[in-house]
Amino acid sequence: MKIVVIADPRKNELLVNFCIAYSQILANHDLYSLQSTAKLLENSTGLKVHGVATDIASGLEQFASRARFNEIDAVLCLRDPMIDSYSEQNMLMKACDINSIPYASNIAAAEILVLAIDRGDLDWRNLVH
Repeated sequence: MKIVVIADPRKNELLVNFCIAYSQILANHDLYSLQSTAKLLENSTGLKVHGVATDIASGLEQFASRARFNEIDAVLCLRDPMIDSYSEQNMLMKACDINSIPYASNIAAAEILVLAIDRGDLDWRNLVH
């Protein structure tokens, strides 16, 4: 599966810890993130993460475009509700909603989603491709 893993800046450490905890599961999938987050995750977890080399806004646009064309299968986007640009990810979330791509915006939902992927609950996404 192609999984986007991103986080608001104050949630990066939480994302790293999450990826460390679930590295055995995540290692079996193609991971994508913004370039800086990809490097952070690779250095901290040893996971291979494909980076999109752009700023945050255009990176989110790229992921939203991929979601519109069903080129990604799940999104883990740890959001910080305390920042002013909280709605910045809405274009990505909307694209996921349109194409029934599951996404998690907090750590509890991320854990549920990753465990569901591991169980095979989302294998139906392979039919979309």
